[in-house]
Amino acid sequence: MQNYSGIIIGILLLFTALLPAQPAHWQGQLSGWNFFDKDALSQSTFGFRYLPALSLGGSVNDRYRLDSEISLNFFGSGSYEFPDDAVRESDVKAYRLWLRFSGERFELRAGLQKINFGAAMILRPLMWFDRIDPRDPLAVTNGVYALLGRYYFLNNANIWAWGLYGNDEAKGWEFIPSDPKQPEYGGRIQLPMGPGEIAATFHHRQADLSALTLPGFIIRDPLVPENRFALDGKWDLEIGLWFETTLLHQEGGILPYPYRHFTTIGADYTFPLGNGLHMLGEHLQLTQGDTPFGREEVRHFSAIWGDYSFGLLDRLQAIVYYDWDSNQFSRFASWSRSYDHWQFYLNLFWNPKQSSTALFPGSLTENINRGTGLQVMLVLNH
Repeated sequence: MQNYSGIIIGILLLFTALLPAQPAHWQGQLSGWNFFDKDALSQSTFGFRYLPALSLGGSVNDRYRLDSEISLNFFGSGSYEFPDDAVRESDVKAYRLWLRFSGERFELRAGLQKINFGAAMILRPLMWFDRIDPRDPLAVTNGVYALLGRYYFLNNANIWAWGLYGNDEAKGWEFIPSDPKQPEYGGRIQLPMGPGEIAATFHHRQADLSALTLPGFIIRDPLVPENRFALDGKWDLEIGLWFETTLLHQEGGILPYPYRHFTTIGADYTFPLGNGLHMLGEHLQLTQGDTPFGREEVRHFSAIWGDYSFGLLDRLQAIVYYDWDSNQFSRFASWSRSYDHWQFYLNLFWNPKQSSTALFPGSLTENINRGTGLQVMLVLNH
């Protein structure tokens, strides 16, 4: 699908050019970082990313609007082994390429876009189409090629429907990518319930086993149908409460069991200390079995998040993860200072060197998944 990015950009520009003259909005985010590993002080890992975005659009008439976004991802990374030379790699690819037609209570968006939903904040069973790592202050994630429609009712209920096509990379919790030539489809309905809301979600896809390299494994039929069902809810009481549960069925794949069940419960509260100490906790249970709720294999993960603002400029954040089965802690702490256009981050991480935990598969912050070290990041928004 990446080969058609230029065609998509041309279509977006053509559609928006047909609208009455509207000023284009240009913005971008430039970030650079450096990692220092405690166990390899002579080696430095560095990287940069630039996300320029052009927003176009205008009103079709008094009721409808047509707009679009064109954004690219220029990125590079490398390592420097003193006193040897640096090893570098860089690339550029489409980040967002979408066209949206919207009215007062609906929107229809087509192209490369971010789709995410659900009540959980850290341990997210509904991380189906994005790979946002809560340790990443920029929340950078690749998009998916999709057609997404949403309708909003007067009572705050809303309904979603989507179709995906041409996505050949694993997304969300997937470790087997989809067949890019087979459409994926699904939907979501979200309803108000008291001082909160509840939602049900469904998605179907064809996993493509031929994309994997498995020595000694004979693949008779590379396409494996997969269905996902989910229920989630969130309520704002004296404290915030939420839950999120998904059931995945993949018959004939390479998973040890055909059913996987994820369930997260969470809560948060802001304590009246100083400027307000915000605390958040979540617990995730992952089960696998031969039946929808079988428990042949069970794993548990917990996470605690805390953040505190020191005035308008400085913010301190910390996240601790615990794998109950391996008795392993993963720790992350970040201090940030923000100005009008500049942001500075000092991130500390302390994790097991060898870990079987993959809570954020394929995240763009993979350097802080293992080991102990320091990350310095500088960000410019324009």
